[in-house]
Amino acid sequence: MNITISGASGLVGRRLLKNLVNVGHTLHVLSRHSGTNLPPNVKLSVWDPVKGHPPEESLRDADAVIHLAGEPVAQRWTQDSKHRIRESRVTGTRNLVAAMAKLPRRPQALVSASAVGYYGSRNDDVLDESAAPASDFLGELCRDWEREAREAESLGVRVVMIRTGIVLDARGGALQRMLPAFRMGVGGKLAGGRHWMSWIHIEDLAAMFRFAAENPAARGPFNGVAPNPVTNADFTRILAGALRRPAIFPMPAFALKVMFGEMSQILLASQRAVPKAAEGAGFQFRFSQLQPALADVLRSF
Repeated sequence: MNITISGASGLVGRRLLKNLVNVGHTLHVLSRHSGTNLPPNVKLSVWDPVKGHPPEESLRDADAVIHLAGEPVAQRWTQDSKHRIRESRVTGTRNLVAAMAKLPRRPQALVSASAVGYYGSRNDDVLDESAAPASDFLGELCRDWEREAREAESLGVRVVMIRTGIVLDARGGALQRMLPAFRMGVGGKLAGGRHWMSWIHIEDLAAMFRFAAENPAARGPFNGVAPNPVTNADFTRILAGALRRPAIFPMPAFALKVMFGEMSQILLASQRAVPKAAEGAGFQFRFSQLQPALADVLRSF
């Protein structure tokens, strides 16, 4: 397949790019920077998602488009940063779909990133893809982001939105930020530890994006999470055990709010999401339990 990817320099994009190259797909990357380091024979086009349409040549021969680009959410939220986060996803996706509409031959599939922030904080509720969106910043952002991606359906394009949870990779993302404290033995559960965490191994998430691009049966929202979410208390215990360190220093909710402001809701939200749609379409997880997933990503660290 000819596949165009935006956001290939991010945590998920780097792993996905490697996987797609290894199985022989022909790739064209969209990046804001012309100096992006890419494997041999991967084409590059410069594109700022907020400023306009991607170059036509980047999409002309694409059988599938995988859209990962977006301003990082894990930063202190100000009015300015929230505007950048929203514009990069909502306007960026709108610009991408508008460019696809102009093509004489359109891609067969658009696979767009989203997030379990779609659901907000839902206590112990089990959340499959039919659950309603939240009315907070992330919920509305994900709703509008997905709406722009779904506009491609009117062009005859199959659309999949992957609502990603906490991605496990020791080289980046949330786990990388947690590791220093846990390695020093000063990690601990957050705000009592009762909230649910929906996680996924980086290898499984990259495989899910590839599956969604390749599989004609895949469509609509997919929860990009492993089948067995855990509470924060269990996550803390299993991570500390994997590192052979104690985890006895809890972090109260008020301290997180002082440190991170409104963005602390990402750390405190309870999202017990399950991958009903992905499993129903035939996707198989390599890592469905947290302990072996953490053991794998920590093996070389």
